[in-house]
Amino acid sequence: MPGSQLKRLKASLREKGVIGPQLSKKQKKRNAQDGKTNNNRRFQKAAELEGIREEFNPFDLKHNARGPKFQVTTNNPVTSNAAKGRPSEAKSIGEERRRQTLLVELNRRHKVGGILDRRFGENDPHMAPEEKMRERFVREKQSHKSSTFDLEDDEPSEGLTHLGKSLSFDGPDLVDDFEEDDISAGSDVDDEHRGSKRMRPFDAEDQDDDEAEGQPERKKSKQEVMKEVIAKSKFYKAERQAAKEADEDLREELDKELPDLHDLLFNNRKKANEGAETKEPESAAAAKERMERDYDMRLRQLAQDRRAQPADRTKTDEERAQEESERLKELEEKRLKRMRGEEVSDSEDEEDVANIQSEREPINGPALFTETEEDDFGLGKGIKTRPTATELGFDDEDDFIIEDDLITSDSDLEPVESDASSGEEESDVEDDDEFTKGLLNEEEAQNPVFSSRLTGVDVSIDTKEDSNGLPYTFPCPQTLAEFVEITRAVSMEHLPTVVQRIRALYHPKLDSDNKSKLANFVAVLIQYLAYSSNLTKPPQFSILESLIRHIHSLAKSYPIETANEFRSQLESFGRLRPLAPNLGDLVILTAIGTIFPTSDHFHQVATPAGLLIARNLEKVPKRITDFSQGAYLSTLALQYQQVSKRYIPEVMNFCLNTLCALAPEKATGTLGYFPIHEPTPGTRISQAQSLIVRKLSPVDCVKDDLSDEEALSTKLAILSTTLQLLDAAADIFSGKSAFFETFEPVKNVLVHLASKPCRTKLPAALNERVEKLQSKLDRMLKLAHMVRRPLELHHHKPLPIKTAIPKFEDSFDPHKHYDPDRDRAELAKLKAEHKKERKGAMRELRKDANFMAREQLRIKKAKDAAYEKKYKRLVAEIQGEEGREANAYEREKQMRKRAAKR
Repeated sequence: MPGSQLKRLKASLREKGVIGPQLSKKQKKRNAQDGKTNNNRRFQKAAELEGIREEFNPFDLKHNARGPKFQVTTNNPVTSNAAKGRPSEAKSIGEERRRQTLLVELNRRHKVGGILDRRFGENDPHMAPEEKMRERFVREKQSHKSSTFDLEDDEPSEGLTHLGKSLSFDGPDLVDDFEEDDISAGSDVDDEHRGSKRMRPFDAEDQDDDEAEGQPERKKSKQEVMKEVIAKSKFYKAERQAAKEADEDLREELDKELPDLHDLLFNNRKKANEGAETKEPESAAAAKERMERDYDMRLRQLAQDRRAQPADRTKTDEERAQEESERLKELEEKRLKRMRGEEVSDSEDEEDVANIQSEREPINGPALFTETEEDDFGLGKGIKTRPTATELGFDDEDDFIIEDDLITSDSDLEPVESDASSGEEESDVEDDDEFTKGLLNEEEAQNPVFSSRLTGVDVSIDTKEDSNGLPYTFPCPQTLAEFVEITRAVSMEHLPTVVQRIRALYHPKLDSDNKSKLANFVAVLIQYLAYSSNLTKPPQFSILESLIRHIHSLAKSYPIETANEFRSQLESFGRLRPLAPNLGDLVILTAIGTIFPTSDHFHQVATPAGLLIARNLEKVPKRITDFSQGAYLSTLALQYQQVSKRYIPEVMNFCLNTLCALAPEKATGTLGYFPIHEPTPGTRISQAQSLIVRKLSPVDCVKDDLSDEEALSTKLAILSTTLQLLDAAADIFSGKSAFFETFEPVKNVLVHLASKPCRTKLPAALNERVEKLQSKLDRMLKLAHMVRRPLELHHHKPLPIKTAIPKFEDSFDPHKHYDPDRDRAELAKLKAEHKKERKGAMRELRKDANFMAREQLRIKKAKDAAYEKKYKRLVAEIQGEEGREANAYEREKQMRKRAAKR
């Protein structure tokens, strides 16, 4: 027989070391040396006590008292009757979780904040809107409780009451004391008094106030207040009625004057002698025909009126930004297609042009109606822009359209567009102001020369000059000689201003001939770009850049003329001087890279320019100018491929040859697999330690007669520029798969430049740049080598050979299913999971229902207890009050008795 619960508890505590004999000093010291501190010992003791507490509470654990249901033979260890769960702990956790979720939703029920749509039928999709409105109206009338004294209510009321009785004269007890003789007894003074009292309800109140001066204010009775309210309501109603009648009278007067206003609007002139003569009466058919003709004319006037066209809704900033982003995405997709060499359909380009034109057109422009073949298929004849002769009352077989020149000034027929001419002129002036805003400055825009040109009025004004001595007007040159003659007396700094004023004076909106003039002017500007660059004293590059910007702006309007002129310049360059470009050719190539898209796979202008650049980079440089021109062309080639990132071998070969040719010492070994050309004597850099490294300028590409010091400075500038080109090329071609093979020779060349024989003859700044580029290429080459992976074959899964040998399971488990049909096994597994989840969901729902029932019972008990407590408190208060009053009554009764005895 096991011992008692107390004995077993003491044995467990003694076994765990919680209680027992006191430790000696040696044992305490040994424990301290072993690292058993008091804090760890306290935590250990708490854990042991928790384990003992759980062991001595068998109801907290779930045991299998009967053991396994079936005895089976298996390799798995035999399950004992050990604890399989903690029902009390699981129940407490589930209870707490339901308090945090389900109880919160239960308390929040019918107490949801915000606006709830409780309108009748709002959540019923089967009800029509008319039924919803009718049902809501019925319910509103049923639930509406109007006041008896509601003056805005049109329904008849029951009348005024006093002490529950009606004040009307319908009852038998009340008799009207009105007599007809009282009408004659009244006087005009009374009528005037009553009329003035009805129209001015505040007179009586003013009189009462005057009479009551010096006396305390008397509180008005309810009847007086109601009379005052009724009088005010009638007074305000009379005022509103009078204002309404006044508005009606004014509207009728305006309607009577409308025909005269209509005649003024449409400029219908009447003859002077029309009043003296009398009109012949018209027949009904003629009057009907004239009315239909007038109706058709007014309809066409409305069709041409720019105010008659509905305007689009003003778009928000977000919508405009969204449209702009979509447009840019479409343009980028088309650019990528062109870069990959894919064809872009003409329909897409036409749609883009149509969209751009539709965006540029004014919103309230004239609405033009055109006839198409669809009119013959039952769609009507449409509306023509001008009335025909037959429509205007003239019979003609040709049915010609009347032109404006055929109408005399004193004729009854007026041109249809006469009423909209002023608006169109104003809009043209506004459009002219818009396009001149970007071309003219404030001083030029206010000048009468430009204003007379823009308005189309020829004003004889003496040509004046501005503060810089430039005239305001210039003829539009059609050839290069004319433009050179015009700008002969103009300094190079003011050349962009001249171009700007020519563009403003000969804008296509001012004259139809200006379009062809500006098309020729674009070709003249391109020719002048090459001409001015080849002068003995070429203009500054900032001025050339301004001219290129003007060409770029004009190329948007005249792309064909611009492309043809650039192609002619490239053709002359490739035919006359294919390997000896001048400064004008370099500037033309620069302008092409700025104006045209160089990322296209094939372009009519950019592709020939790229071929000419590559052809010039392949030649063997002999002079310093050849190296300068090659550096300039390499820069242009990298700029051309900034977006498409196509590899250009000519650029890499030229840069590596330039570094090897300008190096102070010749390399002994092989630096890479690229063609190396032996430089001419005197090309290598020597004794340049003390020189300052400068930047290359466009003049270095054509300047031949150089002194020794200038030649050495130019060589250093070429070497520094070549290093920068290799740095930029490494950034552009970093994503290429052949980056390692491409830039490994560059690394070898840089190692040669960083060697001691070369370092001692180069400036310190150049050596530092070589070291930086070398370290950068080392990192990039190492990363490119790490990214690479060797080629591998595809790893295919071996196909098994089908066999009929029975399959034996060495570790057979009866709890598992060994179905050879995989689909059937998956289906059985899903069914088992569904059954398990269904049972779990039903169990959770039962627990939730029990929890809600317990909570509702608890809430009901709490409410009942609160009600009982309140009820008892009220009863106690009432009983106490009654007892107190009873005692007072008894005391009063006793006092009266004593007083009666006396």
